[in-house]
Amino acid sequence: MSIRGLKKKQPKTFKVKIVTVDAEMEFSCEMKWKGKDLFDLVCRALGLRETWFFGLQYTVKGMCTWLKMDKKVLDQEIPKEDPVSFHFLAKFYPEKVEEELLQEITQHLFFLQVKKQILDEEIYCSPEATVLLASYAVQAKYGDYDPNFHEPGFLAHDELLPKRVLRQYQLTAEMWEEKITAWYAEHRGIARDEAEMNYLKIAQDLEMYGVNYFPIAQNKNHTDLLLGVDAKGIHIYSINNRFSPNKSFEWSAIRNISYSEKELTIKPLDKKAEVFKFFSSQLKVNKLILQLCIGNHDLFMRRRKVDSIEIQQMKAQAREEKARKKMENQRLAREKQLREEAERAKEELERRLFQLEDEARQANEALLRSQEAAELLAEKAQIAEEEAKLLAQNAAEAEQERQRLEITALKTKEEKRLMEQKMREAELIAVKLVKESDRRAKEAEHLKQDLHEAREAERKAKQKLLEITRLNYPHMVKYPQYSPTDIRDANFDKGSIKLDLKDIDLKRLSFEIERERLDYLEKSRKFEDRLKELKSEIHALKLEEKQSGLYS
Repeated sequence: MSIRGLKKKQPKTFKVKIVTVDAEMEFSCEMKWKGKDLFDLVCRALGLRETWFFGLQYTVKGMCTWLKMDKKVLDQEIPKEDPVSFHFLAKFYPEKVEEELLQEITQHLFFLQVKKQILDEEIYCSPEATVLLASYAVQAKYGDYDPNFHEPGFLAHDELLPKRVLRQYQLTAEMWEEKITAWYAEHRGIARDEAEMNYLKIAQDLEMYGVNYFPIAQNKNHTDLLLGVDAKGIHIYSINNRFSPNKSFEWSAIRNISYSEKELTIKPLDKKAEVFKFFSSQLKVNKLILQLCIGNHDLFMRRRKVDSIEIQQMKAQAREEKARKKMENQRLAREKQLREEAERAKEELERRLFQLEDEARQANEALLRSQEAAELLAEKAQIAEEEAKLLAQNAAEAEQERQRLEITALKTKEEKRLMEQKMREAELIAVKLVKESDRRAKEAEHLKQDLHEAREAERKAKQKLLEITRLNYPHMVKYPQYSPTDIRDANFDKGSIKLDLKDIDLKRLSFEIERERLDYLEKSRKFEDRLKELKSEIHALKLEEKQSGLYS
């Protein structure tokens, strides 16, 4: 067969892009493939065996539609694009996630889809529950909390809370992170699949979990109700309340569901019960509602039957896998604990080694310091020895100086004593001189008085002499040519001789008084000079005594 023949036999294909919650894949799809062929290819690529929960969804004319498994892909109203995009999503939800979700990949896909629905506010969740769910999501992503590794701000780029919750409370990103981290720290030791399962176990109890809502009307003119389809049945809600249904039809109580164009009819199992009819906006909506009702009803009945061999095998494998993972997790936990203990022991040894190295370094530094101190002390000892010698020499000199000062002090004391004695003598002399001066003054007064009396007597004698002369020699008055010399040369009587003698005594007495006065002045001058010398000597002795005291 030629190469050209082989090329002709190759089937025609078109490109398909499959978008999961966390990844994208591209496949080449044959023109003749049905929806189930493409779906099985995607499931094989993902390693998914619990295929009954999932489907391929696409959007056409603003409406989300599921790819039909029994119809060719190209025969359906898929988007006219290259490649054709499909979203691989959970179409049906389990009643109890812990019992029905067997594979880890199934759990992971459900976890990602439910988490996205909560963040996109398709499923309402209270703020407290969102924080707890966020902590499990962080545990699934980052593993056990480590304060040394998970520093503040490590959740800054993760979307963990719905925007509604962030708007509802005036909290900063750091405060939300602190709240989530407080829960996250308590999940230590939980593996990723366990954290995701705990997330789903909390989420499955939310009122809007797994419910597909469709607007409906009880008549052709108004759309005032919502119809919800989930794993337990069909529920009728008011347009403003998606939490509490006004009326519910469990799958076990529904006998038949049918539609005719835009009208959909629900017939209860109880024939006496009222048949519920409603209208949708489009025929496609009724088809989609019926498709979801059939799939959820089949799963509802399937859960209440004995598991098929395939399901039993899958459950057995899941149990074995869980047991193996549990043992593996326990082994890993032990290894992690041993590793942590070894790391702590290593850190302790490193700390001890560092401490010993630090102690050795400090000991070396102390040794160097002690050696330097010893050298310094040796130098100081040498200097001290030299200083001791110098001090001894200074002490000897000081002793000599002290002895000299003692001698000087003795001399000074002796001289002081002599000077004090001289001063006392000088004081005595001064007293004597004062007394002598007083005595001389008194004598001078007496002498002056005597001199005054003598002069008075002389005056009287002269007067008397003149009177006598006038009486005895009146011609002397008439003849003034006779000189007094001739008169003196005459022979006078005894009174005139006494007058001459008394005049001579007066002169002698005046001379003696003048001479004694001069002697007294001379002695006084000499005494003052001597007193000045004594004062200067005493002052010099006092200065010397002060200096001697300061030096001592």
